[in-house]
Amino acid sequence: MRFLLLVAAALAGADWPRFRGPNGAGIAPAENLPAEFSPSRNVLWKAAVPFGRSSPIVFNQRIFLTASEGNKLLTLAFDARSGKPLWRREIAKSSSKEIYKANDPASPTPTADENGVYAFFPDFGVIAFSHAGRELWRHPLPEFHNFYGMSSSPVAAAGQVILQCDQSRGSYLLSLDTKTGKQRWRRDRPGYQEGWSTPVVYQDQLVVFGTHRVDGLHLSTGEPRWSFPLISNGSTGSPVIHNGTVIVTAAGMDQPWLPSFASVREKVDSDKNGLLTKAEAKDEKDWFEFFGGFDLNTDGNVDEKEWDMARSFGVGDYGAVAIPLDGNGALDRSAAKWRVKRSLPYVPAPLLYEGVFYMTRDGGIISSIDPGTGEILKQGRTDKAKGQYLASPVAADGKLFIASEEGILTVLKAGAQWEILSVNNLEDECFATPAINGSQLIVRTRGSLYAFGTSR
Repeated sequence: MRFLLLVAAALAGADWPRFRGPNGAGIAPAENLPAEFSPSRNVLWKAAVPFGRSSPIVFNQRIFLTASEGNKLLTLAFDARSGKPLWRREIAKSSSKEIYKANDPASPTPTADENGVYAFFPDFGVIAFSHAGRELWRHPLPEFHNFYGMSSSPVAAAGQVILQCDQSRGSYLLSLDTKTGKQRWRRDRPGYQEGWSTPVVYQDQLVVFGTHRVDGLHLSTGEPRWSFPLISNGSTGSPVIHNGTVIVTAAGMDQPWLPSFASVREKVDSDKNGLLTKAEAKDEKDWFEFFGGFDLNTDGNVDEKEWDMARSFGVGDYGAVAIPLDGNGALDRSAAKWRVKRSLPYVPAPLLYEGVFYMTRDGGIISSIDPGTGEILKQGRTDKAKGQYLASPVAADGKLFIASEEGILTVLKAGAQWEILSVNNLEDECFATPAINGSQLIVRTRGSLYAFGTSR
């Protein structure tokens, strides 16, 4: 019996069922993954895909991902062994708001379990399909208030699909029953601003990272267990678990990133009514593109209160921190086992692999850290991939895979003193986090889905 259980666990671990794989950890028990690949090298198969920033997932040798085309929201399935398209399902948007250029209608990564595959589209809600593509249920959601768009991915756990819906106003957590789509519980999150993090699970806890706090909640009810104060300029990525602690990376600032409202009003407010408009601000290159994010009540104006909220966003007690998971109630900042404030990533989630904690950030900067003490072991750069990073690192087979937005994928030899094994050009933009399926590295670029491997 024990042997059968071990075999079953090993088979279950082969799936990559959500953003960043099992529990968002970004690691898999794979072997023989290639270090060198390109559109013409070590390609097992290639499939054309519509655009979307969501990452591929794998369940029972089927790859699922989402995309959008005009008013259509798409859920797609492919055979993981051959790349053959299996099915494509379309639904229409129920709302359509202009969002920031770095996001799109299909940013959240779907999730899957033995009952089905679940896709979250911010312009619709949640829809569930069987693995064969039969619609099971749909749960429409009200329009979100987030100028930058929603990209937190759903999590399937304990018979629930859980969504973290952090926005400029009205943030909440939502649990839906995986079999029926009906609400199990909902917890409002007053005070939480825009965030893009995806929760993780630890035993019977749901661990949630928001803009000013990390929370441990009862998985079955959403009731609070503990909280830890942590400021970020928009929570992103997923936390990782290590020996009874959760490690969270929160990028923030020591000083406001915007000038005072008084100085801007003096310069920009041409009609002297105490408000800023788009027309008045059109020449402000440092912040004009974010104007819609400042205008919280969407009345076309930014007043002093809205400006000060944007100005203070991310200012405070930030950093990569290790927080104990056995706490109760409101924890003090001193509860952190360690804190690091150097070279913090903004979008990419951190990675814990073979006893080393890794962070990657724009510019191709890579840090390795002792997860027990917070000691920085090595910081360096992948010189041939200095661009921006939206995808999160993943690891298997003694290697780390780190994809830049420009489509340059660096492969590292894992270790405290990591080494660069190769730098591979995918010849297309890459926003999605790779998936690992056995000896396959599954990579989504702007227009293609690849399976890279060393043999068929």
